[in-house]
Amino acid sequence: MRKFFLIISLIFITLSAGAQITATGICKIYQDTYQNIDFLLVFSPIDNNTSIKYTGTYSSINWYKFSDQTTSISNQDENFNVEDATGYILDVDGQKYTIWVIDYSKYMPVFTSLTPEDNPSGQCDELNLELNANVPVMQYQSLTGTTDTIDREFTLTYNTLEWSDAWADKAVTETITLPQTEITVTDAPLCDTKFKITGDQFAQDLGLTQPSIESDLYSAVRVESHIVTTTAVRTETNEADRPSTSDVVSGSAPLDILFESDANTPVAQYYQWQIFKDSTLLFNRTDQDQQYTFEEAGDYVVKLIASNNYCSYADSVTVTVSTSDLQVPPVFTPNGDGVNDEFRVGYKSIVKFKCWVFNRWGRQIFSWTDPQKGWDGTISGRPARPGAYLYVVEATGADGVKYSKKGVVNLLRGKD
Repeated sequence: MRKFFLIISLIFITLSAGAQITATGICKIYQDTYQNIDFLLVFSPIDNNTSIKYTGTYSSINWYKFSDQTTSISNQDENFNVEDATGYILDVDGQKYTIWVIDYSKYMPVFTSLTPEDNPSGQCDELNLELNANVPVMQYQSLTGTTDTIDREFTLTYNTLEWSDAWADKAVTETITLPQTEITVTDAPLCDTKFKITGDQFAQDLGLTQPSIESDLYSAVRVESHIVTTTAVRTETNEADRPSTSDVVSGSAPLDILFESDANTPVAQYYQWQIFKDSTLLFNRTDQDQQYTFEEAGDYVVKLIASNNYCSYADSVTVTVSTSDLQVPPVFTPNGDGVNDEFRVGYKSIVKFKCWVFNRWGRQIFSWTDPQKGWDGTISGRPARPGAYLYVVEATGADGVKYSKKGVVNLLRGKD
């Protein structure tokens, strides 16, 4: 981070306790920022009224130029005029400080054009901007004559989209260093936008109007799409691993899931859905959204490829369907207390089901085909007598397991 002090028309540089330099004119002072010099003074402009002066107590004081370190150009604390691209030495009682002076008005950037490269198929990840500009090189020297280039920081701004459960507009601000004729945007924007370069930091620090250049409207080609799932919810508690919330993508079959492609439209134009099980392709469709019911146990990979004529993007989600199970209770109590009021099986991932109930004489009194449901203990709408009833269950699991169960269930009413 740059360290500096700013005062327009009068600058104080604190060298040590009670010792200061003052500068007149529009000036920015950078202290301990650039290697091999103590201070960089940037004026805009340097004219007959621009000067620096030492204030403070001293026994002896001398100013020298880097170019002649033996001939003092001033041995007093009076103001003296400075020159562009010139180094100065301040010697106060034997303590030396090095100062480099620049007239920023001679290095103002001039922008001509800013153009995104004409290569849509190459902009699926990053994007190159072609900059036509004159950005004069700013340099400084050390006492030993070593020349260093001063990085000039500019601001690049543009808009894009950002995904976090939903799309949102995002303003991007990046710091770039010029001069360079090609600027790489590492993540090409996901929406149409204009690019703008403003700067540099010296114009900003000096409070000057910052030069800028803006591109024409860029038509985005980079694609990004995300799968959003909505699973049909089941609420009956006799089903284990049931999809109790719409955001789950695993559990008891059948899993009925809506897959939606949330893409950066209208940039994304085409969609391809694929569903794989054990690397075998089961499903291949091109609608924007898809509904699919998973009825077999196992792991599935659902893949979405969104694209346009230049770019594509893939997203995927894993769906896990449970293996099956079926358990039959020995008793139920249809007494209206809300607990075990129906004769229901406990199950998961049952895709085919039928149950019959018979009385003690073998007459069928009830049957049903939905494992979520059951017998409420009535016959033709009237409460059945307590006692033992025969059941027969035939079912098939999502994993292909066949269930064939027979037994007795006891109907108990208890006390009202």
